[in-house]
Amino acid sequence: MRERVKELKEFYSHIIAYVVINLTLLIVNLLTSPDNLWFWFVWIAGMWGIGIIFHAYKVFVKDKLFDEEWEEKKVKELTKKE
Repeated sequence: MRERVKELKEFYSHIIAYVVINLTLLIVNLLTSPDNLWFWFVWIAGMWGIGIIFHAYKVFVKDKLFDEEWEEKKVKELTKKE
């Protein structure tokens, strides 16, 4: 259970860092080149956003798909067949 709380804490810290840093980069981008329609910070936010998606998958989906309950159910199912 402590490991799960640690994973959630790391994920939420990752989200906070993403928002704060990308807002800062947006402000820098607007101050340095306000007339440019294609902002360079979009590339950074986009690539980092893909990383956030993978992190969210690992924390919220992957562990739920093959958790201990699933393993126990599968073992019982396979032992019944044999």
